[in-house]
Amino acid sequence: MKIGELAQLARCGTETIRYYERIGLLPPPIRGDNNYRRYTDKHVEQLRFIRNCRSLDMTHEEIRTLLDYSKAGPTPDCSPINDLIQEHLQHVTIRIQELQSLETQLRDLYQQCQHPGQVSDCGILENLSKLPLEERNSQSHLG
Repeated sequence: MKIGELAQLARCGTETIRYYERIGLLPPPIRGDNNYRRYTDKHVEQLRFIRNCRSLDMTHEEIRTLLDYSKAGPTPDCSPINDLIQEHLQHVTIRIQELQSLETQLRDLYQQCQHPGQVSDCGILENLSKLPLEERNSQSHLG
């Protein structure tokens, strides 16, 4: 199959496929006589795997590690895979806490100016200019 067909099956763009090939997450396709890339069902399967991992916000390195384990064949212990997922879950939990803190800060900021008026009287702009960047960042883990 050609790259357009693969993109359609995996519901992604052709540039995404080429990018995954460049960084080594997706194996290079076979080149036909006319030098067109020819993809197989194995490419579809691996691209879906990559896309599913990305939908879980996994990094390319985490995906590469999981792909390496999947290619290793049957092994008696999958605890390294469980460890990787547990570590990723911890990152997600921290990110959720950071986003909740950001939400609180934005809600507080929004409360500073809820009425139409002149920009010179805007409580949001006033509040943003009062608090030094260093102090605002220290109140959040978003830094």
